[in-house]
Amino acid sequence: MTAAEHTPGAAPGTAGTYTNPVLNADWSDPDVVRVGDDFYLTASSFGRVPGLPLLHSRNLVDWTLVGHALERLEPEREFAGPRHDCGVWAPSLRHHADRFWIFWGDPDRGVFQVSAPGIRGPWTTPHLVKAGKGLIDPCPLWDEETGEAYLVHAWARSRSGIKNRLTGHRMRPDGTGLLDEGQVIVDADRLPGWFTLEGPKLYRHDGWFWILAPAGSVETGWQGAFRSREFFGPYDERVVLEQKDTDVNGPHQGGWVRTAAGEDWFLHFQQRGAYGRVVHLQPMTWSPDGWPVLGDDGAPVTEHARPALPPQPPAAPAADDDFPGGRYGRQWSWTANPREGWATQHAGDGLRLACVRSADAHDLRLLPSVLTQRFPGSPAVIEVELRLDGTEPGARAGLAVLGDAYRWIGLQRDTDGTVHLVHRFAEPAAEAERDADRPRPAPGGRARLRIETLPGARCRFSYDLGDDAPGDGPHSVGREFAATPWRWVGALLGLFALAPAGHTDAGTATFTRFRIGPH
Repeated sequence: MTAAEHTPGAAPGTAGTYTNPVLNADWSDPDVVRVGDDFYLTASSFGRVPGLPLLHSRNLVDWTLVGHALERLEPEREFAGPRHDCGVWAPSLRHHADRFWIFWGDPDRGVFQVSAPGIRGPWTTPHLVKAGKGLIDPCPLWDEETGEAYLVHAWARSRSGIKNRLTGHRMRPDGTGLLDEGQVIVDADRLPGWFTLEGPKLYRHDGWFWILAPAGSVETGWQGAFRSREFFGPYDERVVLEQKDTDVNGPHQGGWVRTAAGEDWFLHFQQRGAYGRVVHLQPMTWSPDGWPVLGDDGAPVTEHARPALPPQPPAAPAADDDFPGGRYGRQWSWTANPREGWATQHAGDGLRLACVRSADAHDLRLLPSVLTQRFPGSPAVIEVELRLDGTEPGARAGLAVLGDAYRWIGLQRDTDGTVHLVHRFAEPAAEAERDADRPRPAPGGRARLRIETLPGARCRFSYDLGDDAPGDGPHSVGREFAATPWRWVGALLGLFALAPAGHTDAGTATFTRFRIGPH
């Protein structure tokens, strides 16, 4: 086993190689840029807060999460509850005029951008570049040769009635607005066999305007390349990456980046159901007739020689958390805009969550106060310790696997003041959760909660109340649970504390030593 394999989430491989996916979790719709010797990546965040995650690497294989570019979602009222099919869709990350820029489409409002002098900020407040419904997947281009700026975007039929085409604009050089009404520059309805063209990334190379854009849907599609001598076309097209005889379905939507030494690479996603959209790294070369060649002659690679870049220790986005001072790490996000008081800072370690009162306490999918992180893409063991201090009857807290269906294990205080270990679930169409197993007494009000994930995103739940003899426990509860995606996102791990609707303080729950380890 290599050193990389000892780091949860890091890309494995033998000496001098890497194995895809390099980001084995839901980093949807990735885009990438190089600044000096550093590479940066962002991804869709939809309705989760904070949004627009920012990752860093020196070798394109090992990535760490360094922050977010978007603190809250607007309008505030519309994102007061979970909306996983809205918010931040398919961002583009660029570096221009000594600033980082991120453009994204909110399918209900239009094209937005933020910018910052450094990747860690401070980031500007979101600026509306173009208003309209169904405007998605925008990408800017500043042409260094002419000084002109452009923007291309796709369309969401669910909001606009339009799809399968790309619209281009001239853009103000300062990125604040557009200079024309725009025109269709690629109409894939006119291309035999092409459908669901989206996710364009715009580049200038070798005298051509290039658009790298996927088509064919996320489950079964392919990556296309389009080129033209003029921005507004006409464009020629070619399929440059497709599944062929590999097990990488729908390999598409991502970004091209060139190293300082001149190597070309392409990062893209693969849709993997409950695991979400995991990220692959493909080598990129150029054919004699000037077209890009991705992967192994257009097929995704599984293992490949690493980029010719300086060695970097194995790394992956953080997962474990001791919650020092009650603060949670960058890997966590709320399912909607958070409110003051949901998490309390204090002198020790541990995440202290208020038992938030809600009329929707019967269904975790409706709650904004669930703190989540990405479901691991490889078999793993997730553990956290929980103490329930909430004294209100019905106060409860736990560890959940969230999706269109969900299941959780945790503690609940009953009407007589006792605490029970409970295990509950809800099916996709269910309006309320129900017991997955009988409640068990937890007289100390504490438990170690455990989820073991298996191939196929199947989950086994278990617990330890701390009163077992050495070598005894953890105790399994219920049947295996098959995690499911949640609209546009993969399954999520969640921590929560809640109570039935009311007007008084319902107390707190404290989580400590959150860990995700190898199976």
